[in-house]
Amino acid sequence: MFQSRIGWGFAIGIAFAIITCAPTSGGHFNPAITICFAIWQGFPWKKVPHYIFSQIFGAFIAGLLLMGMYWPEISAQKAEFIAAGMPVVSNGGPASILCSFPNPNQTNLGYLFLTEFFVDSFIGIVIWACLDPANPFVSPTSAPFTIGLAYGCMVWGFADITISTNLARDLGTRIVAAIFFGGEVFSYLNYSWIAILVNVPATIFATAYYEFLMRDSLVKIGKGHAVHEEGEDGLRRHLTNRGMMDSATQNGSEGSSSGYMKQDVQMA
Repeated sequence: MFQSRIGWGFAIGIAFAIITCAPTSGGHFNPAITICFAIWQGFPWKKVPHYIFSQIFGAFIAGLLLMGMYWPEISAQKAEFIAAGMPVVSNGGPASILCSFPNPNQTNLGYLFLTEFFVDSFIGIVIWACLDPANPFVSPTSAPFTIGLAYGCMVWGFADITISTNLARDLGTRIVAAIFFGGEVFSYLNYSWIAILVNVPATIFATAYYEFLMRDSLVKIGKGHAVHEEGEDGLRRHLTNRGMMDSATQNGSEGSSSGYMKQDVQMA
């Protein structure tokens, strides 16, 4: 039940964050997604460091706010753990309120790496599918909720065996955890590098896979880089079959395919 509530919190919180911030900044909350936008979507590289700093700093401020709002409860739990001889820095301990830690029996870093890599790759592919202008199944208005549910699904499926999903969210709050619970938050079972670093290569892998193997050729056609093998008539039939163009337009329009493409939006 507790994990279910956390999953819904992730899903709805991320959706609301995208809805609120996407019109201004593109809705980047994850350094890995920002880097992938720079690699594949033409996002200016000169802005990448500023975005990543803002993402990590935002997570840091969020961690401080959490500690401020719940300090009486957190300090009481910390005292209880110390009195019982239980580790404060552990999965389920007070420090895990801020950042991820593996279970005591999760000593195989390869297993933790593979879990994190899969989770981050799954989320990356879903995000890229949501932002694909040729994808008829996701509209700009539904994309924030679809992306949020992708995060929620990974929390429901893998949170009990430790995941991070976001470099900025983990690093920013891990720094706060170090302030209140000590430097062990970075050294515990040598796990922190997985939580902080794996997100970037996993997301690059996922988006590269989508770009090279799953990206619809309609994008190329719409940009004038390719043509449909059956010409304009074949393209109009294809668009009609996919629900991106009605039959009346098919019969009466001679315009180019680019007029029927969905507008691309940046959310992550």
